Amino acid sequence: MTGSTIRLIATDLDGTVLDATGRITPRTRAALDAARDAGITTVPVTARQPIGLRPIAEQAGFADWALCGNGAYGVHLTTGEHLFAEEIPADVQRELAEALHAAVPDLLFASVRDAGEGFVAQEGYAAIADVNDHKRHPESMGGVPLADVLAAPSLKLVIRHASVPVAEVFAALQSLGLTGFEATMSGAPFVEVMAQGVTKATGLAQVCTRLGIESHEVLAFGDALNDLEMLQWAGRGVAMANAIDVVRDAADEVTASNEDDGVAEVIERMLGG
Repeated sequence: MTGSTIRLIATDLDGTVLDATGRITPRTRAALDAARDAGITTVPVTARQPIGLRPIAEQAGFADWALCGNGAYGVHLTTGEHLFAEEIPADVQRELAEALHAAVPDLLFASVRDAGEGFVAQEGYAAIADVNDHKRHPESMGGVPLADVLAAPSLKLVIRHASVPVAEVFAALQSLGLTGFEATMSGAPFVEVMAQGVTKATGLAQVCTRLGIESHEVLAFGDALNDLEMLQWAGRGVAMANAIDVVRDAADEVTASNEDDGVAEVIERMLGG
């Protein structure tokens, strides 16, 4: 892998380019700056909404295109232009919620809307949420009946339970045999549901089409299940040492952990030190 073959670096945030404190280290910032100085576009690809991406973008120097909601929508961080937005239809959400409630009672739902700026939470959701979950203070979430959460299309539908582990909720959802949506996990304490066919890979492909970049010219980093398709799609997919097994197994390379500047290590090597 040489600098001349890579035109775009796509990176997950949490567990990947951010350290355990949720920040960009000086070494990683320097590596990202060096890549940009070499003419390489750097794109954050995250499950977060814009409210959670903006402070990280400032730390990391991200100022171009960004992908939020696991690839559900693309936004330009400087101009504010929206490239695309893929929503889950309301009828699909209602069918999913009804079937999943029958399998796992007492679930709680929240809907991400309005280019990621809107967050509509079910009554009781805020009581089990933490500010780090959505980079919103639970007191600001309010609460509405489930019917209102499901009444409008969502860029991302969030599903969680007060006591059932997220992996069990995800398994229950997969076992339903329903179609019309994509579900994944990012390491957060909830299942994340997007429109059918939407992944970080599909969103990144749209950004690359806009920029005239081919998949083989993309270097991608990730650690969680929601990064899997992106690492498989990119010309070079790199898993962090702290990545889950399925992501490590699918990657072209495994670098050091997010705590040890694994992203910077690969970029520095690519640029010749």
